[in-house]
Amino acid sequence: MQLFYTPDIDPKLSEYFLSEEESKHAVRVLRLNVGDAVTLIDGIGGLYNAKIMDAHPKRTILQINSVTQEFNKRNHYLHIAIAPTKNLDRVEWFLEKATEIGIDEISLIICQRSERKEAKVERLDKIITSAIKQSIKAYHPVLNTPVNFNHFVRQPFDGQKFIAHCDEGQKISLAQSIEKQNRYLILIGPEGDFSPTEVEAALQNGYKAITLGESRLRTETAALEACFEVNFLNR
Repeated sequence: MQLFYTPDIDPKLSEYFLSEEESKHAVRVLRLNVGDAVTLIDGIGGLYNAKIMDAHPKRTILQINSVTQEFNKRNHYLHIAIAPTKNLDRVEWFLEKATEIGIDEISLIICQRSERKEAKVERLDKIITSAIKQSIKAYHPVLNTPVNFNHFVRQPFDGQKFIAHCDEGQKISLAQSIEKQNRYLILIGPEGDFSPTEVEAALQNGYKAITLGESRLRTETAALEACFEVNFLNR
């Protein structure tokens, strides 16, 4: 299956023109030609079956044959807020794998102990795009620009809110905490973990403290573990 990400596609039209970048990839790299079948995803749940009418390397013309809306829509919503790691490759790895498993929104939060205070969202978003194409996902996860932790935890969220941290105190497992087929927001801290004041701020704003197991996990591993648990428990 040759799949292309086409966020500007109009489901009411019977024809679509691939962008110059995607046209070049289709014709020069994939060697696609007139009559070949392709699949398009719009990032908001639409999956389109199409056929190449004109294989032009700058403006390939497609005929849309069928459209499926809400393709493989999941029964829950997962938003993970993660502190960018010092080595940004680890966050890139998390974004790729989380997208393949299933995630709806990612926020980058800057904490007191964060070693990295910024991140190039454009590059990270391209990694997400590649992952949805690889895993045939019709929904493109939202990636938010970095925001200060204290500002983030005060924002409203309609669903269950959790903070995973390593400090001593009363915590229960994520698996014991979630209500199935719900909306979830999970905070994952930096390499040095959340500070006690950040944990307290989260609790005061309606977050519940959780544990992801007995092992001390890296930031990106903890985030992926949370992603996996939520998806597994909602199967």
